[in-house]
Amino acid sequence: MKLDAIDRRILRALQRDGRMQNIELAKEVGLSPSPCLRRVRLLEEAGVIERYVAVVDGAKVGVGLTVFARVWFKTQDAAMTNQFAEAVRRFPEVVECYLTTGECDALLRIVTADLNSYWRFQADHLTRIPSVQSVKTDVPMETVKRSYEIPLS
Repeated sequence: MKLDAIDRRILRALQRDGRMQNIELAKEVGLSPSPCLRRVRLLEEAGVIERYVAVVDGAKVGVGLTVFARVWFKTQDAAMTNQFAEAVRRFPEVVECYLTTGECDALLRIVTADLNSYWRFQADHLTRIPSVQSVKTDVPMETVKRSYEIPLS
């Protein structure tokens, strides 16, 4: 799907506020409500808009610690990689997982209640995945920027 300037304005507005009413959205992007709603539906159907979510403050629901785990595999064949991917999909603590090039094989963003909870998760689950050779954990000291918006020109 080729995006025009209005599509991009719609996407920027919905990234800021996914609960924005169509009338408000239409006014912001310079359309009448009916064509605006049609464009949003087309963006949804094309998969440009994957879904709508609520962003939850982890600290207020008991999972205030975020850690980044760098993972090295025993081997880098497809079977080991697939085994790892299937395993981490089952862990709700793993909120993001990227297979990477470079020094490590995977990078995980994990949320838990505290360091002790993370240590138990790593010992009881992460390092028990058969394809995992080693894990190095980085604990951020401060969040400088956190955004869910994709930059659109």
